[in-house]
Amino acid sequence: QVQLVESGGGLVQPGGSLRLSCAASGFDFSGYVLNWYRQAPGKERELVARMSSTSGLANYADSVKGRFTISRDNAKNTVYLQISNLKPEDTAVYYCHIANFWGQGTQVTVSS
Repeated sequence: QVQLVESGGGLVQPGGSLRLSCAASGFDFSGYVLNWYRQAPGKERELVARMSSTSGLANYADSVKGRFTISRDNAKNTVYLQISNLKPEDTAVYYCHIANFWGQGTQVTVSS
């Protein structure tokens, strides 16, 4: 059974950092593009980071460039999203998306 389980979200102050994790089980994700999306209240889900399956190249939404870093550990079947210098507008539920599967999401709230 395929599962994606995100973790690492929480409440942080502006300027803070978090590391989100997405652990995949039930399949080997080493050959897939890895994606992190987010959805803020009242807004559409948006792609924030993507990592290639082979080259390791990453792409980011303009709104998060320089603050977010996506990485993968194929041995652990886990993808990470390091998010730094958080802003209130980063508040959203963050989802990983791999091979047409979605996790349940992890809430990130940025507030003082």
